[in-house]
Amino acid sequence: MNSIKMSEAINHSRRRFLGTTAMAIAAVQFGTLGSVDAQSTETESVNVPAIKPGTNTSFASLKQIDAGLLNVGYAEAGPADGPAVILLHGWPYDIHSFVDVTPLLASAGYHVIVPYLRGYGTTSFLSSATMRNAQQSVVGLDIIALMDALKIQKATVAGFDWGARTADVMAVLWPERCKGIVSVSGYLISSPEGNQTPLPPEPAFLFWYQYYFATPVGKAGYAKYLDEFNKFIWHQASPKWNFDDATYDRTAASFNNPDHVDIVMHDYRWRLGLADGERKYDDLEKRLAALPVVTVPAITMEGDSNGAIHAPSTAYRNKFSGKYDYRLITGGVGHNLPQEAPQAFAQAVVDVSGY
Repeated sequence: MNSIKMSEAINHSRRRFLGTTAMAIAAVQFGTLGSVDAQSTETESVNVPAIKPGTNTSFASLKQIDAGLLNVGYAEAGPADGPAVILLHGWPYDIHSFVDVTPLLASAGYHVIVPYLRGYGTTSFLSSATMRNAQQSVVGLDIIALMDALKIQKATVAGFDWGARTADVMAVLWPERCKGIVSVSGYLISSPEGNQTPLPPEPAFLFWYQYYFATPVGKAGYAKYLDEFNKFIWHQASPKWNFDDATYDRTAASFNNPDHVDIVMHDYRWRLGLADGERKYDDLEKRLAALPVVTVPAITMEGDSNGAIHAPSTAYRNKFSGKYDYRLITGGVGHNLPQEAPQAFAQAVVDVSGY
């Protein structure tokens, strides 16, 4: 199937899936949760100014620091004594997802840190002997180590995709380090055991790349066609986002990291129980497998044209017991919400910081 026909098929399947099987997926991922209306919390907050997506193309300050197992590359902006905000990207994206969000938050007085996750950009392992591990607890530990290295005791943590999962993980394992979280697509904590329930055909189709990555040819194919592969995922996940080649290329440079392919493969294989994690993290993963409730203030968000698989907000509402708000961002916004709707994302960060 050529890429155009495949993209059309994916979009058709996505529309049918969202209309008919989203609740089935929610039941698979989260158990049968009650349908509870989103709770909106009214607070006085700074209004983030409007910005045209794509206004900014680079960061003013890029730095490196040793933190835990990594030498982390990160962007930094805003006053050093301002309230700390950590912005976390997902796959296949990088820090440029926040290139417009960052100056909005910095101008509002926040100290903004935007790290490359392990396997991306200028982030590297300090030792060649360290396992190239991407299980969910480990990525959370990376950010705790970064906060320690930067002497940040508490921060608002906001992200999407892997970054949203990491925000959720941090909120339940280390709530004392999280002032609040913004999580695109809601509650994303899972476990290899919890992912063993078969999905119906249509949502399984949206997970095609995870099954592809489970094979040796999938790993080889991802490495060989890295740019084409990830650009295709961008189109699948954000079917109405008309990004240009320059926008994609700025992020694609971060995939040249020597550990990128191994990290991506391990993440998706571990989720399906096809790759082992490290035993030293078993206690953390056991806690996460219980799907604990997020108690810190939280805002969950969704774009109205998200082409990636996701559960409806009602499916995970009771996984958040603190102050909470859910926001549906309209206008053709896809999976890469902070880059496609930077004002809305920045506003959510400001608002949850004030809860």
